[in-house]
Parts: sequence; structure tokens; C-alpha cells
Amino acid sequence: MRLDAMRSCVALPLLLAAAPALAQRTDDQLWLQASGVVRVGEHEEATVESIARFGDRARGLAHTEIGGLFAWKLGKVELAIGYRHVEDFVGDRTLPNEERLRQHVIVPLGAGFATRIRLEQRFNSSGPAIGHRVRGQLRFNAPLGRTGLGLFATHETFLNLNTTGWGQRGGIERVRANVGLGAPVGRRLRVEIGYLNQYRFGRAGARDQMDHAMTIGLTLRP
Repeated sequence: MRLDAMRSCVALPLLLAAAPALAQRTDDQLWLQASGVVRVGEHEEATVESIARFGDRARGLAHTEIGGLFAWKLGKVELAIGYRHVEDFVGDRTLPNEERLRQHVIVPLGAGFATRIRLEQRFNSSGPAIGHRVRGQLRFNAPLGRTGLGLFATHETFLNLNTTGWGQRGGIERVRANVGLGAPVGRRLRVEIGYLNQYRFGRAGARDQMDHAMTIGLTLRP
């Protein structure tokens, strides 16, 4: 009897430690992004952006986005409005697509830090309700030497402001952290390569999911 009790005492902490890992799913992913920026005025610029994401659970292509953004610079502060067309896939099956309107403000904080607050209005093809979401991001940039090489790190939280019939649930939806290096490729092109960790909170009984992604981004500027 005493031996059984000792075994229980030893096993219980191990089970508790393993519970978070058992409760969540994981996925290895590759995120690709390409952007082109064009100046359209002294303080205005337009950006065209495309995104493709691949994942093991989707057995290949999992997510695409294409859209544009128009930004104004007011001193050191940036204001922008934009649009995105979003599609998700699982295997060879296309999921309901989404149109997004977005607005953001970027404010430099000093010492390499900047914050971005983004508002999104989500229109999903599977339901009439509009999903409202806030995304708060903190970014850090630091140059490494004089060659243009730089370190970057970001943290972003997604907060859903309402619940819809097509699947959005109010509350914190996911958090992302990204760290990597950026470097110039020629005079106008810059590449950023990093690691991204994303934690998605399960809704309506679904399990949480942890995503591990390699990120590669290309930005072309005038």
C-alpha cells in the first residue's frame, strides 16, 4: 500500500507536466512574403503584398493573402488603410475565403522599438456577420555593423472584439513572436529570414495549436 502511494506521488508531477504538451497540437510551417513599395507623394506610399504559407497539417499550401496598403507619414507616425483577400486550404480542399479591410497606426517608441495597432474588419464567405479584430504588435530593430545587416524581433497579439456565426470567437485568438535577421540584396531589395512561434487558442472545444514557422520575406523599395 505504501509502495503504491509512493508511485502515485512520483507519477502525478510527471502527468501534470505533460498535460500542456498533450493538450495542444503542433505544426511545422514555412511562411513566404513578397512586398513592393511605391512612393506616390512626399509623405505617401503604396504597398502591394502577397503571402503564401505551407504547413504539415494542411499537407502543403495552407494559406494565401494578396492585397494592398496606402500609407501616410505624419512626422514619424504612420497611418494606413488597406485590403486583403485571404484563402485557406487543407489538402486539395479550399475553405471559405475572407475579405479584410484594415487600418493601422505605427508609432516609434525610441531605442529601436515601435508599436503598431491594426484594426481589421473580416468578411467571410460562409456568413453575413462582420468580424472585428484588433492586432497589437511591438517590434524591435537593431543594426549589426555597417553593411545593412540587422536584427529584428516582434510580438503580436490578436484580439477578437466580437463573435460571429461563421467561426470568430470573442477574446484573444492567438499570439505570435518572430525573431530573425534582415539584409540588403542589391540597392532596392531587402530580405528578412527568421523563426516564428504562434500559439492559437482552441475554440468551441478544439485543442490549442502551437505553430513553428520559418519566415522568409522580400521587400522591394524605390
